[in-house]
Amino acid sequence: MKKYNYVLVGSGLFAGVFAWHAKKHGKSCLVVERRDHLGGNIYCEEMEGIHVHQYGAHIFHTSNKKVWDFVNGLAEFNRYTNSPVAYYKGEMYNMPFNMNTFHKLWGVRTPKEAMEKISEQQADIKGEPKNLEEQAIRLVGRDIYERLIKGYTEKQWGRDCKDLPSFIIRRLPVRYTYDNNYFNDRYQGIPIGGYNVLTEKLFAGCDVELGRDFLEDREYYREMGETVVYTGPIDAYYDYRFGKLEYRSLRFETEVLDEPNYQGNAVVNYTEREIPYTRIIEHKHFEFGTQEKTVITREYPAEWSPGMEPYYPVNDEKNAGLYQQYHQLARKEEHVIFGGRLAEYQYYDMDKVIESAMNRAEREFGENAGA
Repeated sequence: MKKYNYVLVGSGLFAGVFAWHAKKHGKSCLVVERRDHLGGNIYCEEMEGIHVHQYGAHIFHTSNKKVWDFVNGLAEFNRYTNSPVAYYKGEMYNMPFNMNTFHKLWGVRTPKEAMEKISEQQADIKGEPKNLEEQAIRLVGRDIYERLIKGYTEKQWGRDCKDLPSFIIRRLPVRYTYDNNYFNDRYQGIPIGGYNVLTEKLFAGCDVELGRDFLEDREYYREMGETVVYTGPIDAYYDYRFGKLEYRSLRFETEVLDEPNYQGNAVVNYTEREIPYTRIIEHKHFEFGTQEKTVITREYPAEWSPGMEPYYPVNDEKNAGLYQQYHQLARKEEHVIFGGRLAEYQYYDMDKVIESAMNRAEREFGENAGA
C-alpha cells in the first residue's frame, strides 16, 4: 500500500480542483510544489493591506454556471468588472474597442458612422492577410491597429507585427455600444480577500511539501502515491527528449506608493512600443480598496529561457508539432494524469482550467463533477 492515493505536482488551479474532488471522495493527497507557496500564478501577497497579484492580473470570468457556482461555494466573489484603458502618446482610450474608443478616435457618435470608418480602413488589405499586421487591419482598420495594437503586440512577442503569423489574431473584440466591460461572459469578479482564500479551500486536508522539485526526485515521489497528477511543463517531464517547447515570459516590478490612488483603474495598457512595459496594474482597485497607500506593478514581456517562468505558449506550427510528440507519450502513461496549461501546452483562462479539472475528476471518480 502506498502512502497517498495521489501525488499532485504543482499547486495551481488544475491540481487544486482535482485535489478538492479527491478529498471529497476520501482520497489522500500529497502536493509537491517547487515554489515557496501554494496557488500557482493566482497567488496573492498582502502589502499595505492590499492583495497583490504576484504573477499579473487575474480576473475571474466565465459563462459556465457550474464553474461559477463551484468557486462561489469556496469563496465569496465581488462585483469587479474588467474595464481596462489604454495609454497612447498622452491620450487614454477605452478598451475593448467600443463606441467610446471610436468617438475618441474619430468623433463619431453612432454605430453606423463607426462601422463606415472601420470598413473604409479595412479595405486597405487586399487578398488573404499575410501577417499579423494585415490581419489586424483587416479586422479593425489602420487607426486602431497603429495606436492600440501594434506596439503592444510587438512588445508582447518581441517581434515586429509584419514578422508574426496572422493566426495569432484570429479575432479582435469590437463593440458598437458604449460598453467598457472587457469580457462578454455572464459572470465575473475577484474573490473577496484575494485568491489565497480560494487556494486554501481547494487544498484543505492535503499534505504539502513546498520548495521541492518533483522532477529531481521523481522515483521517490512515484513510490509515495498510486497516481501522479502532473501540472508542470510536459517537455520537462520527458527530459526534453524531442526538444524544448517555447514560451513567452514576464517580468514584474512592484512598488508601494505613498498616495491613495495612482491611476484610477486596476489596469492601464501602454501601447507604444517605446514604453518598455505593456501595462501597469494598481491592485487595490480589484477589491475597491480605500487604503492610504497603493501598490502598482509594471509588467514587462520577456523572451523565455530555461529557468524563467513560462507564461504564454508560442502556439506556432513548430511548437504544436513538438507538443503532439510529447502528448503521444503522455497518452501511453499509466497512473499519471497530465493537466493544466503547462502540461497541455495551452493558454487557459482560469474557468477553463477549472472546467478541465472538473471533467477529469468526473472520469476519475465516476461522479457528476464535470462542467
